[in-house]
Amino acid sequence: MAGIMCLRNAQRLVGRLSPAVVSRTRQPLNLCRAVGTSGTQKSETTTVDQTKTATTTATECEIKPKKYWVSYGFSEESEYLDRHFMHMFTFISISVVFGIGGYILIYLPDFRMRDWALREAYLELRRREQSGLPLIDPNVIDPAKVILPSDEELGDREIII
Repeated sequence: MAGIMCLRNAQRLVGRLSPAVVSRTRQPLNLCRAVGTSGTQKSETTTVDQTKTATTTATECEIKPKKYWVSYGFSEESEYLDRHFMHMFTFISISVVFGIGGYILIYLPDFRMRDWALREAYLELRRREQSGLPLIDPNVIDPAKVILPSDEELGDREIII
């Protein structure tokens, strides 16, 4: 199908450029391409002429299925449909995973409770300020429960407070 469209577009272009080519009968369009057997030597290239007419039927241009075609599992009859559905399914699934999945991750609740701990700390500070208490209590642990070493046990060690 793409070959037919290319031929029609090329004939329209030729018809616009030279009015002598446009006539009631369809003129063959000669296409030439060079075929080479080596990449560097130009003496070994030949020219292949392909004569195509605009009256090419769709049956002549049908895409024949590959001899050894392994299906992706979407269609067992048509290679085109199989590849089309595979590409569509892959595109949609990747779009859903990264597109919608990203929004889900962004708007998840605070599952590690980081925001909760910060809010709780600000509430506790406000409560202590309103009560007239120090912001941080110097006796977080009851001093009677703390067992400190005696001066003899410390000896000459330097104590940094």
